[in-house]
Amino acid sequence: TPRRWLIQCNPGLTALTREAIGDRFLDDIDAIKGLDAFADDAAFRDKFAAVKRANKAKLANLVADRLGIRIDPSALFDIQIKRIHEYKRQLLNILETVALYDQIRSHPERNWMPRVKFFGGKAAPSYHNAKLIIKLANDVAKVINRDPAVRGLLKVVFVPNYNVSLAEIMMPAADLSEQISTAGMEASGTGNMKFALNGALTIGTLDGANVEIKECVGDDNIFIFGLTTEEVAERRSNGYNPRSVIEASPELAQAVAAVSTGVFSPDDPERYRELMNGLYQSDWFMVAADFDAYASTQRDVDAVWRDSPDWYARAIRNVARVGWFSSDRTIRQYAKEIWNVPV
Repeated sequence: TPRRWLIQCNPGLTALTREAIGDRFLDDIDAIKGLDAFADDAAFRDKFAAVKRANKAKLANLVADRLGIRIDPSALFDIQIKRIHEYKRQLLNILETVALYDQIRSHPERNWMPRVKFFGGKAAPSYHNAKLIIKLANDVAKVINRDPAVRGLLKVVFVPNYNVSLAEIMMPAADLSEQISTAGMEASGTGNMKFALNGALTIGTLDGANVEIKECVGDDNIFIFGLTTEEVAERRSNGYNPRSVIEASPELAQAVAAVSTGVFSPDDPERYRELMNGLYQSDWFMVAADFDAYASTQRDVDAVWRDSPDWYARAIRNVARVGWFSSDRTIRQYAKEIWNVPV
């Protein structure tokens, strides 16, 4: 519902939207499409960016107070918050973070865009690999955040005890929404819709509601990568050799080796060996298969982020074009087409 996921959690954007298009969207979220006309308005983009910056400062203050980690609100806020599960591929995000860390250290002369990677979510109590992924995210964060070689360029934050109250702070602060599940495995979450309504661009696979978001916001306003559902099924049925894929990708091979040999867990070098062996042996969730496409798309994200007016124009179009996902519209449609009752 936009009442919670825009009006309540993002009063700054709500006020700006009222100033631009009036109050009708408060009762009829479809009217928010009127914002589309403001995407190319430089003055409105500046106001939109200021609202986003204030939301990011609020999240930065929360992280500093709770975790003692200082982050720059002007950096790109890249956020993946959801249940921890192998098919949701937090591991893909972590490995790309490790590869990015290595690239920044190896090539300090490049014009890197400052980025903060946020993770949050809970795992089922007996889900061993999901618990390991949480531990890995925290271990990677400790190493990266203490390294002066990447200071000001890369930070990693795992926000503990993720819940709806935290989501109401994190979603309005997001620049980039991570929706990177293995294609064909996500029925349809709603986090991607909430992020888009709050002005985050999506990086994702053609899975779940990402497909409909892409249709609504347009190809230029979302970052799509990776295997399709059909391609995943084909690889699984025809024999997929993840070892050859890993060995053919220098960045991935180096990231996997770093995790596997204890670079991020010096107190227990064997901690993640079996987790990484799973990538070599089966990679059921296509982490290795999609890694290069994901990493390349992240650099596309950097290029758009570097062009601030373009980024915020795309963000405004996301806000304007996702009113269709409102529960109000869904209930009206159910009432008419299924329940046959008046609304």
